[in-house]
Amino acid sequence: MVSGHALIRFENVGLRYGVGQEVLRDINFQLHPGSFHFLTGPSGAGKSTLLRLLFMSLRPTRGLVHLFGRNIAQNTTGQRADLRRRIGIVFQDFRLLDHLTTWENVALPLRVTGRKQSDYAEDVTELLKWVGLGDRMHAYPAILSGGEKQRAAIARAVIGKPELLLADEPTGNVDPQMARRLLRLFIELNRLGTSIIIATHDIQLLSQFPGARMQLENGRLELYE
Repeated sequence: MVSGHALIRFENVGLRYGVGQEVLRDINFQLHPGSFHFLTGPSGAGKSTLLRLLFMSLRPTRGLVHLFGRNIAQNTTGQRADLRRRIGIVFQDFRLLDHLTTWENVALPLRVTGRKQSDYAEDVTELLKWVGLGDRMHAYPAILSGGEKQRAAIARAVIGKPELLLADEPTGNVDPQMARRLLRLFIELNRLGTSIIIATHDIQLLSQFPGARMQLENGRLELYE
């Protein structure tokens, strides 16, 4: 494909915090719709930072980032918000809303689009059952375990079938059996057309599900198809 068809394109991207050394430097890559990549690298390599650039919660210090064919530096705040609605994201710290139940947290991405609850209620319930939270649907985040919060965050990220899914260590708080189950969910979502980037340290997971890799080390990125 030509670069104009890329879902994501980075051109000479660098990022530093303050006046320190660049956390990411000379990042050049492009990913096409329907791709599936694992993002790997040692702790502190910048994996979470790269995901934040992709979610537009950070801006690069230099270089160009294109998402969905658009230069994000030229987007207004409203346009960036519109683009974010096309992205599902799983944060390491979950970011569930404490005043909403598990069910309400997962349904939130659909509710904010103005859809009627009757249109999606069954889908939310079925997904929560599938990730093992059928008996925790009406619980609030404060009483959920770390693994339960992780699964709720994943369910929230995928419920709207986003065009792009970004997941930061999505299996870090669950047992190996649930990790495999969740990865099957990601694979099925990818089969239906979602592009996926999973940042992970989980070597066992990588060995069980071989796929394209994005390797970050010393601020630089290498792609291995």
